[in-house]
Amino acid sequence: MKRTLRALFMSVSLGAGHDQAQRAVKQAFAERGVELTGAEHDSVEYLSAFERSFTVDLYEFELRYAPWLYRGFYWLTDQDQPWNVISRMFTWLGMGAFKDELRQLRPEVVVNSFWAPAAVCDTLRARTGQRFLNTLIVTDYRAHLHWARRDTDLLMVASEETRRQMLERGVRPEQVEVTGIPISPAFREVLNLNRETLRRELVAELGLRPELPLLLLSGGGRGHYQPQELLRELGNLGRAVQVLVPASRQGEGAETIGGATVHHLGFRRDLPRLMAASDLVVGKAGGLTVAEATALGVPMVVYRPIPGQEEYNADFLERHGAGLWARKRHDIRPLVLRALDPAEHARLSAGARAVGIPDAADRVAGAILGRLGNA
Repeated sequence: MKRTLRALFMSVSLGAGHDQAQRAVKQAFAERGVELTGAEHDSVEYLSAFERSFTVDLYEFELRYAPWLYRGFYWLTDQDQPWNVISRMFTWLGMGAFKDELRQLRPEVVVNSFWAPAAVCDTLRARTGQRFLNTLIVTDYRAHLHWARRDTDLLMVASEETRRQMLERGVRPEQVEVTGIPISPAFREVLNLNRETLRRELVAELGLRPELPLLLLSGGGRGHYQPQELLRELGNLGRAVQVLVPASRQGEGAETIGGATVHHLGFRRDLPRLMAASDLVVGKAGGLTVAEATALGVPMVVYRPIPGQEEYNADFLERHGAGLWARKRHDIRPLVLRALDPAEHARLSAGARAVGIPDAADRVAGAILGRLGNA
């Protein structure tokens, strides 16, 4: 018998990963025979122009022009001290519009893929007495104080390591479940396909050279990442490589940079296929990208991650033998060459598969239904 679930999905337009995680979970519910009713919203919609200026706009400015300033913000708001007014401010931002939405929809569950709307939900429940299951999908590998919502009913985290950090921050054990970060079921599907067949198809489609290593550039979905420096270093490896740049800002086409043939691609819906056919993912270390690459067993070489959360993601990969972190420009060349060495590549691939959770979206759906008593 089909189950209907009244749910409010809350994301945030601060990066493509939060919305991607929500879509994956919705699809997992559908595969379990659950019909979702309710709504989905970007929590930024609830902010006033003033609130948006010192949250979203400031964040965009910091990442583009002053990443050192964002690093300071990340550290400052990670201190669990009475004077940490910045963290407490996020428990009421956009509350007025959000309160109206909750009163009209009366959801059974709110599924958050960002910590800020989860914090507002907790505040509104305390003030209004409205009852619903408040859940949070943690899309990073580190339990920053913002993610450690002690009043939220269910925190679904990326790894056992993240769970331990949550407990150290005062979250109760029954509040936390290790599900992994939800990724599109399309990544699960390509796992069942032959990698060499995928590679041959891509070679024919894009005019690639089958004998050369294939690298996939990870630049994020907001346009902050400037890949030129990385591409120049990839062209200076001393060996020929091919680099795929999805959703390139330069438009579609190929160019040669030293020994690298760079294929600038337009917007594509087959990222799982591109990643599965690649030897390495190079660039940023967003939570969703790390979850996707490890699910497929593709090693990463990280360069210039966003300060704070992505630096920890890079550290997580390195400590678990699933990737390498080029902390300086002159580290790129030796680390990429090391990752392409057959023996090292096999070791890193095994490390990636060991921490990857391809069915994370289904685990999230199962955890929510379990808390609602409908597993």
